[in-house]
Amino acid sequence: MATVNYLALDLGAESGRAIVGAFDGQQLALREVHRFPNGPVNINGRLHWDALRLFAEMKAGLKKAWAETGGLASLGIDTWGVDFGLLDRQGELLGNPVNYRDPRTDGMLDAAFRRVPRAAMYRATGIQFMQLNSVFQLLALVTARSPQLAAADRLLFMPDLFNYWFTGRAVSERTIASTSQCLNPRTGRWAAALLKQLGIPTKILGPLVEPGTVLGPLSQAVAAETGARGLKVVTPGGHDTACAVAAVPAATPRYAYLSSGTWSLMGMELDRPVVTDASLKYNFTNEGGVCHTIRFLKNISGLWLVQECRRTWAAAGTALDYAELTRQAAAAPALAAFVDPNHPDFLGAGDMPARIQRFCRRTGQPVPRTRGAIVRTVLESLALKYRWVLERLEELTGQTAEVLHIVGGGTQNRLLNQLAANAVGRPVITSPIEATAAGNILMQLLATKKIRSLAEGRALIRASFPTATYRPRDAAAWAAAYGRFLKIHGND
Repeated sequence: MATVNYLALDLGAESGRAIVGAFDGQQLALREVHRFPNGPVNINGRLHWDALRLFAEMKAGLKKAWAETGGLASLGIDTWGVDFGLLDRQGELLGNPVNYRDPRTDGMLDAAFRRVPRAAMYRATGIQFMQLNSVFQLLALVTARSPQLAAADRLLFMPDLFNYWFTGRAVSERTIASTSQCLNPRTGRWAAALLKQLGIPTKILGPLVEPGTVLGPLSQAVAAETGARGLKVVTPGGHDTACAVAAVPAATPRYAYLSSGTWSLMGMELDRPVVTDASLKYNFTNEGGVCHTIRFLKNISGLWLVQECRRTWAAAGTALDYAELTRQAAAAPALAAFVDPNHPDFLGAGDMPARIQRFCRRTGQPVPRTRGAIVRTVLESLALKYRWVLERLEELTGQTAEVLHIVGGGTQNRLLNQLAANAVGRPVITSPIEATAAGNILMQLLATKKIRSLAEGRALIRASFPTATYRPRDAAAWAAAYGRFLKIHGND
């Protein structure tokens, strides 16, 4: 067959990319045509996303891709989860969306539990409790009597907002909606009774659509601006992790996955949600997956800790790339001290090296002094956290994972991949690096009927991207380290 080109607009917390996927009937080849920075903008103490600039960059990426390929079959947009924009009755954005790390949600879990018991919230949504979740952002607006919320006619999560600007259709794609803690995983509908108890208006929540839905053509204005006339817009799985999991090149059903990047999202793909007292105890989440699956997983604060360390050192005058920081970590002493990556100390932006040192001091461990020792502490702690999460996954689902598939940008950190294999005690298979873009385009292929199933798509991923396998080492040393890690680890 003739090669058909697709465009993935993939936005993460650090950067956005426009990636062309060329499908020749046998393999998928990815090529980045445009990249742009992303990050919070601090305005008088409030952290915002610059949504208008991001949309302009996405249009620039589309224009480049269309010109370079001579035409695209469709485009799909994926972003990070939980954040949203509010539109008024005329469809105008009421204010730049707020970043999930903004402190406006401080204290909102306790405020929510005063209205609805924690267990009741979990039964209604099946989503793990994190103060950054959309439901707590909305409760913060309710508590503050926000004029924006009062004026809002529609809430759109980030990919839905961009889809609206591209097409004029204001809908909520299911995978991104599921990250909000406003959706019932059993019924697939908004958890209206819960939201009413919290005082959150449900009239702002729009119709839900499935991943792989063709929303329609570009608006006339965007088509004229970019030259991309006749282009279809597809909802690939609006949440970037849903796309990344779609691209896991699994050949066996007995596996766990880890999407490795700013966040490490580790889980299993299931046919139905797990909403039990035990899953509540361990704070696991049931997010929507593609093709009517459930992503039963745990959010782990992943390479964010290294990113913040790097930013802190750069601000102090020492700018090092990730490869150099990893080299220094590899040379540092092994298994010296650990942190719990999900501890609240590490959620917000700030002096991450100092926070790591304070945590180690407070828990009676050796304090890492050098940059290499600090980064090694983070990487080994992440690997041990993976072991804890994998054990809980197997306990909660009754399934055994023979292998751990790691996908995403974090797969480029070969030290972390090996540490992960050591910690979990089973093989780790890595690939693809651009899992989110690959999964985004895979869902476009499904939507345009170039492939027939998710299984066929995963076979395509295996045929298109090489894998690397890491086998566990030093079992006794890592078992002892895990025992020490559990002493400083919370229940989350």
